[in-house]
Amino acid sequence: MILFHGSNTENIKILEPRQADHDRPYIYLTTLEIVAGFYLINAVERPYYWFPYGFGRNGIEYHELFPNALKEAAQGRKGYIYTVNAEEKDVLPFKNIPYARLGTAPMRTESCREISDCYKWLLEQEAAGVFHICRYQDKSSQEMERWYQQIYDYIKEKKMLDTPECSYAEFVRKKFPKIWERLENSEKQQ
Repeated sequence: MILFHGSNTENIKILEPRQADHDRPYIYLTTLEIVAGFYLINAVERPYYWFPYGFGRNGIEYHELFPNALKEAAQGRKGYIYTVNAEEKDVLPFKNIPYARLGTAPMRTESCREISDCYKWLLEQEAAGVFHICRYQDKSSQEMERWYQQIYDYIKEKKMLDTPECSYAEFVRKKFPKIWERLENSEKQQ
């Protein structure tokens, strides 16, 4: 099956499973090139990740959760979208994320598309109707509260008060200070 992998690393010949925020090392793959493109613009240092995309009434959607979030993450960033022809036995579905797959074994890349400016490329993809950018200024307070709750639940589940120096905790403190304060206050009350 043809799958895509987004990376900021040039000239990858073999994709290797890597440890991220899951139970074991995987290669993160997708059946859609645009989804691989989102993985070129991680706003959080690995092993954590920040890819607020989803699937809604407009098809594939990238959600800005603070002003100019996509531009901040993508403008001037260079990346590469690799294509692999994966064996079924080496791929698992990614729970709750349509089009995503987890590679469990090394995979040879078949081709590579260089993206010289991820922001420009994403805007071109949006103009072509490949996906929709749900901009921060267009979100309702109820919608934002749902996103804030998801972020809160994640940092609480991962016990990030115990690791405030990790890249995800630093990102939340900088971009969503009220969520971090809420976590601190909740822990003080227990």
